[in-house]
Amino acid sequence: MVGTIPTYEECAGYADMMGNPVRAIPLDSEFNVDLDRMADAARGSGLVFFCNPNNPVATYVGASATRDFLARVNRISPETTILVDEAYFDYVTNPDHATHIPAAVEDPRILVARTFSKAYGMAGLRMGYAVGHVDTIRKMSEFDGGSGTSSLNVLAMAGGLAAVQMDSSFVKGERDRNTAARDFTMKWFADRGMKPTASQANFMFVNIGRPAKEFRDACLAKGVRVARDFPPFEKTHCRISIGTMDEMTKATKVFGEVLGKASATHAA
Repeated sequence: MVGTIPTYEECAGYADMMGNPVRAIPLDSEFNVDLDRMADAARGSGLVFFCNPNNPVATYVGASATRDFLARVNRISPETTILVDEAYFDYVTNPDHATHIPAAVEDPRILVARTFSKAYGMAGLRMGYAVGHVDTIRKMSEFDGGSGTSSLNVLAMAGGLAAVQMDSSFVKGERDRNTAARDFTMKWFADRGMKPTASQANFMFVNIGRPAKEFRDACLAKGVRVARDFPPFEKTHCRISIGTMDEMTKATKVFGEVLGKASATHAA
């Protein structure tokens, strides 16, 4: 399996558990996917995991560049399957934005994963789905106990069905809400010299210049939770999730208190 480092870890975790080697490709200096290195590493691989926007760094590869990447991998390694994780698709505001589901339906070497955990707020129900060529889906069904819904509960399935039938205005409203709170939070950090990634998701990766655990523990003591460590950047960066504007206003106030005191301590 080929993937970036860092990225969503479960695919690499399962590959390792099953005894398959993992090739981890570092992101570039701006935390973007290095498409050339990814494509070269894909030669002879079984699976390429392409999380876009990428978790935990929130950067995004445009639709045009992604299409070129998919075509290149198909050309140089025709036996490789590419899993495009579009979990955060609904939050993207980049104008070069499109789903790769049409390509997945036509090409058995491409698979797109989606989830209701993000924009639809169903994280606790663990409801997601894959879209792909009929032959690929048929092959995947062999790993699902034969029923197709063996890992799902009735509430999750009902919620998923309700979500896909909602008017598109729901997702637009959620994207607009997230964008406003995201821009506010990114500016707050940038104005204080702490560079956030070019986020296209409902979170960002920020260079706070100190260990994430230290920051996390201090924020928790003031009633604000931030994310766990994400190696190999746990000594300098923290993943910040975006809530409502009221929540981010409260959170940035706490961030200012914690980082201000931390800065004074480090300077001393």
